[in-house]
Amino acid sequence: MTARLIDGRAVALDLRTALAARVAGLPYQPALAVVLVGEDPASAVYVRNKDRAAQQAGLTARTIRLPADTTEPDLLAVVAALNADPEIDGILVQLPLPPHLRARAVIEAIDPAKDVDGFHPINVDRLSDGLVTLAPCTPSGVMKLLAAAGVKLPGARALVLGRSTIVGRPMAALLLAADATVTIAHSRTRDLAAECRRADVLIAAVGKPELVRGDWIGPGATVIDVGINRLPDGRLVGDVAFDEAAAIAGAITPVPGGVGPMTVACLLENTVAAAELRRRA
Repeated sequence: MTARLIDGRAVALDLRTALAARVAGLPYQPALAVVLVGEDPASAVYVRNKDRAAQQAGLTARTIRLPADTTEPDLLAVVAALNADPEIDGILVQLPLPPHLRARAVIEAIDPAKDVDGFHPINVDRLSDGLVTLAPCTPSGVMKLLAAAGVKLPGARALVLGRSTIVGRPMAALLLAADATVTIAHSRTRDLAAECRRADVLIAAVGKPELVRGDWIGPGATVIDVGINRLPDGRLVGDVAFDEAAAIAGAITPVPGGVGPMTVACLLENTVAAAELRRRA
């Protein structure tokens, strides 16, 4: 391995430590409410990690668990109650939802000022316009990893592999706001490998195990692997073939231990920011 490892756990710890000091100086405890519908094992683990991290940073964490057969009107009623609760600063409805529930309808029901996932259309529009807003947590975490790695984005060729509304599109907006020259690539992109090789910064977020091979990487490029995929043998791997890419890249994130810890840390940061803005108003 020749690439420098970008340690997401260390960067996330620094952010959580700074947040704990910031929260300690507030005359109130920012409060995060997480709504979990159903018994999806991965979601349950993720919610427990959020609760633990929130408490460690001095936030109040409230988890509302609902059965998988919860109706959409009942879920929307829970969201409305949290919107109206003056003690709640941030609301997150854990995705994915059971198939009978419309994620978009639920997201649009969240008060944009409490939308700490950054998915509400108002926050999406503000991000697209380059305005300060509650940005989606994973792309925000990637930006912090790039900063911690000393990557200079102005003028850099950045390629985002994946066009989801959760990662790919907001990631491109944040990179553009940082003056990078941004390309979004996807399943219909012609000669995907060649597009990747041209990038100074490659961000892979497609959910396909080890899709990006070593010969897709430009020498010295920075590679951020957002993917996390479990193989039949139980191993967790990213969207990038790590060993191959690490032999060519200048810097790379591991999976696990790269982007994942940053997503939770940035959720806490959004909650603190939402609390400060809302309670100052």
